[in-house]
Amino acid sequence: MGEYARYRRALAGYRMPCAFVDLDRFDANAESMARRAGGRPIRVVSGSLRCVNLLERVLEVPGFQGVLAGSAGEAAYLHYMGIDDILVAYPSVERNDLEVVCRRILKNGATIRLTVDDPEQVLLLGQVAASVRVDLAGGEDFELQLLLDLDMLDLRHAWRQRVPGMGPGERFGTSSVPHRTAIHTVEDALDVADMIAELDGLRLVGVIGYAASFAIERPSETVSGRLRERFTEPLRLPLREELRSRREKIVASLRAEGVDLQIVTGGSTVTLEKTREDTVMTEVCAGSGLFAPARLDEIPGAVYHPAAGYALPVIRRPSANLLTCAGGGYLASGVADGAALPKPWLPQGGRLVPMIGAGGSATPVEYEELPRVGIGDPLFFRHARAGELCEHFDALALIRDGEVVELAPTYRGAGQRWV
Repeated sequence: MGEYARYRRALAGYRMPCAFVDLDRFDANAESMARRAGGRPIRVVSGSLRCVNLLERVLEVPGFQGVLAGSAGEAAYLHYMGIDDILVAYPSVERNDLEVVCRRILKNGATIRLTVDDPEQVLLLGQVAASVRVDLAGGEDFELQLLLDLDMLDLRHAWRQRVPGMGPGERFGTSSVPHRTAIHTVEDALDVADMIAELDGLRLVGVIGYAASFAIERPSETVSGRLRERFTEPLRLPLREELRSRREKIVASLRAEGVDLQIVTGGSTVTLEKTREDTVMTEVCAGSGLFAPARLDEIPGAVYHPAAGYALPVIRRPSANLLTCAGGGYLASGVADGAALPKPWLPQGGRLVPMIGAGGSATPVEYEELPRVGIGDPLFFRHARAGELCEHFDALALIRDGEVVELAPTYRGAGQRWV
């Protein structure tokens, strides 16, 4: 039985649009990620799943340990749901959420760590910790564990190398986001670390450094674009070495100052092998490979199998090579270009119509040869990004051995909306 027929049979009777996850492929992707990590523990990125059931499932796979959440509020929610060892990937400034995190740590024994990269963030956390120590701990010791968020996008020196085919204003790298955090140098890291050490209730325990995939942002559909691709990889190698060296110097300097760094983390699904080779790393972060969204198809040597998608009903056959589905305008965040569009998946051979794309009310899909699909039958799509699919659905139909075995609530279905 082909993939299309298998998913159509599994989802027969379910109201469309509906989202689903193939657990057989999900599990295979998890095992593949663990192998690629080469023994480094993988901290799973919650934003790539946005479903507690699936987070719990992957944390049972050998090689996965802990969660990388997007906000303090999400971390507190996940701990309430029974998940622990949570690192918040971005600085949190919502005082109410921070106080809830402190309460979970103090009253429920939660292991939740926060990230900072700016002295003002440190001062805010110091105030919250002091308040909690008085109001909840009765004056007893209370400690917030923090990580420094290192800037791994400051590539100004590397940008001096021009890439053939680029326009006058372009540079290699993420040119529109030259800085991700405020910690660019060893001195920056030591300054923030010193402030943390001066405040009661705060302790520095690690560093996190997210390195962007050094992709040229424009699509390679022109001669100049293809020429850029030819020269891209040789330039990526020295950039990776520069970033690795920067991280090693910061870690070494912090340890030389007596900071007990328990966690050095970073990476992504795309960079698992390269991140594991960095001896300073204690773990790696990844998540999107579990769903294997459409954007991963563009990665050379992609080794993951599409495991998540959604079904839209065919409502029209307006021409000999066109099927039109109801709804489907589920675009990804980020730069508003073609890479943000969902991808027709099954039956194979479909493509979105240029100048229309994925519509809010209807999505036309074009085929060279129309498949045998009737009115009311599903077409299956993949979202461009992994967990963002779940922002459009209350539940995921979990399929195993060709049958739906569970309807798992997404964050949205549980009434949760987190950054």
